[in-house]
Amino acid sequence: MPGNRRLLAPSLVAVLLAAALAGCTARAAAPTGAPTAPATPSPARPITVAFAGDVHFTDRTSGVLDQGMPGVTALMGGADLAMVNLETAVTSGGTPEPKQFHFRAPAGAFAALKAAGIDVTTIANNHALDYGRAGLTDTLAAAAQARMPVVGAGPTAGAAFAPQIFTIRGTRIAVLGMSQVSELWQAWRATDTRSGLAMARDTDRAVAAVRAAKKRADVVIVYLHWGTEYQECPSAEQRDLARRLSDAGADALVGTHAHVLLGDGWLRHTYVHYGLSNFVWWRNDAATNDTEVLTLTIRSGRIISGTVTPAYIDRTTGVPAAVSGAAAQRILAERRRVVGCSGLSAAPVAE
Repeated sequence: MPGNRRLLAPSLVAVLLAAALAGCTARAAAPTGAPTAPATPSPARPITVAFAGDVHFTDRTSGVLDQGMPGVTALMGGADLAMVNLETAVTSGGTPEPKQFHFRAPAGAFAALKAAGIDVTTIANNHALDYGRAGLTDTLAAAAQARMPVVGAGPTAGAAFAPQIFTIRGTRIAVLGMSQVSELWQAWRATDTRSGLAMARDTDRAVAAVRAAKKRADVVIVYLHWGTEYQECPSAEQRDLARRLSDAGADALVGTHAHVLLGDGWLRHTYVHYGLSNFVWWRNDAATNDTEVLTLTIRSGRIISGTVTPAYIDRTTGVPAAVSGAAAQRILAERRRVVGCSGLSAAPVAE
């Protein structure tokens, strides 16, 4: 972990594993029991939180588990908190679900992300249960073994919708993960008595989770798997959910799933990035090698800005690296273009 990190996250494998098995998602730096009041944010130097898109460890990216990902570290390691979407089951067992694509990775996946500077991952996506609930159990156990905080899945709905809470220089930041993808969503959703994913299609529960997190944290961020593949403009369903989660108190909404870059900006007081595209990506596809890292800056318990760093996914390794010059300008021009259909503003709108 980079030396500039100051995260109060779970520190014992036993705590994480016991929480997963007992139906209580581990809360980074937050005790169980009664809700914890938000801390008093420090006016000291601002906090940076970096987000990137979908990660796989198969085909062209399988080798990076041993080789490392210096490109990822360079892009995200300098932030106070860094997060990606791990879009695979971490298991060698289970049974394939009735769907077209199936992804699995060895138990070292979480350790590799941690070594690259990633602090928390969401597993609320349309591949976490590719190998059924047995595969999900293995995934949660692998995360616990690697001491990697995860969000978006768990042994019950309460655990799946629970946040990880990080305290950084006196500011409490709650991170949640949810999926809005329709494929197998009813079969894969977590319930009060069944393991699974935090499905944003359980809208009342999603809204309640954000409201509950807002009572415990200064800043609430929801990482969402949503949208339509290869569509650059957010769907009506995405826009509606964004409004509802914003009303519930979300300070930022960050998304993936479309495999292309979508627009970002402000929805009233909430910073929204509708789609970060792929990041550490298994498939060599010219349409999906452009990517970017979103960095949110927080001061005095409020998000004050969002900036992107353009990057390109190497065609051989599948690992991204920052770009400059003409390549950067091309990706930034695409960003400006897709913002046009996002319905988002360049600055927060007073209410």
